[in-house]
Amino acid sequence: MNEALIESLDHEGIGVAHVDGKVVFIDGGVTGERVEFVRRRSRGNFDLGSVTRVLRASALRVEPRCRYFGTCGGCAMQHVEPAAQVAAKQRVLEDNLARIGKVRPEAILPPVIGPAWGYRNRARLSVHHVVKKGGVLVGFHERRSSFVADTLSCEVLPPAISALIPELREMFTSMRLRERIPQLELAVGESVTVFVLRHLEPIPEDDQSKLRAFADRHRIQWWLQPKGPDTAHPWYPLEAPALDYRLPEFGLSLAFGPTEFTQVNAAVNRVLVKRAVDLLDPRPGERVGDLFCGLGNFSLALATRGADVVGIEGSPGLVARAEANARANGLEDRATFFAHDLYTDAPGALARMGRVAKLLIDPPRDGAVEICKELAEDGPSRIAYVSCSPSTLARDAGVLVNVKGYCLLAAGVVNMFPHTGHVESIALFER
Repeated sequence: MNEALIESLDHEGIGVAHVDGKVVFIDGGVTGERVEFVRRRSRGNFDLGSVTRVLRASALRVEPRCRYFGTCGGCAMQHVEPAAQVAAKQRVLEDNLARIGKVRPEAILPPVIGPAWGYRNRARLSVHHVVKKGGVLVGFHERRSSFVADTLSCEVLPPAISALIPELREMFTSMRLRERIPQLELAVGESVTVFVLRHLEPIPEDDQSKLRAFADRHRIQWWLQPKGPDTAHPWYPLEAPALDYRLPEFGLSLAFGPTEFTQVNAAVNRVLVKRAVDLLDPRPGERVGDLFCGLGNFSLALATRGADVVGIEGSPGLVARAEANARANGLEDRATFFAHDLYTDAPGALARMGRVAKLLIDPPRDGAVEICKELAEDGPSRIAYVSCSPSTLARDAGVLVNVKGYCLLAAGVVNMFPHTGHVESIALFER
């Protein structure tokens, strides 16, 4: 049996150790622990392993709340004390900035945190009929597997949703279409919960009756999705409140569709938006840009401070949603939105945005390196960059600091996904 001292946690929450001069990534380890482990795979310059026994436990180790932890792949760090999870993510961010971008922030921002349990208002659950398991499984995939985990509850879903998993399994098992339902998408709004059912064939009438009865019992709304996300449509009941989330600090209510992008953690998003606005410090009459603006999450909050905001987004559907949200919140005179591909035509996007005093960037995982490269010498004096990938943030920070002459004033993590290795962050750049 192999022994190792866990030296740190990597970007996925996996323990890092050195054994006989070789790096070993050991699943289930916590920083400071001595463990026994088994090697699962050997690569050229590193090995992969799993803890079989903890010889000396870390003070940072806690008992996982979920009974399926270790089997279900929805979480990776429930065995680590929550504050230590955040600290590990902060180290990942700083290491990426230094190693990839060759930059260091002048200050570390306090982490943006929120509830650690029941926080996932958005989720995509797999649905799969498994004869050996006695019916249909509903949940996340198993760790390191394409199989659906056999679970009856989920601690990171809202408790009311978690409680529905056994009944969902039973209902889908009883349906004639059970072999042709691959996915269930969840969207929880302020006044309604929507389940989007992905179905590969038309739904028989008797199965429709079961879905209607479920909706009536639990006061949810079914949407049906026969093909891609654009085919999702409300089905039963047709008369239901619209999905929305609130940003009380700014007096905003933002409507969204159940397959449109919003943050999964509404509480953390509220803190994140305030942090971004405070860092940019928009002044009345200033012109502020918001790239990858989505449905207006940051744009409209900035506009409430009196700034004239120009939002650009690649999806025409999200631009239409942002415009509707601006009208609904009385900000149509302060917020203008355009659909433009920010990846294939960064110069065109920046030209369309025009000159701005300050800029917010919130890209997908691929980052915004072309945007950063194209910023003019007389570009925005301040940039707030919200990221869901520390490596692409670090790469783009290197461009902004080492090529474009910005200073990285501050950076910090945003714990959008507690108990996972997912690292979101925010950084402030200034000329």
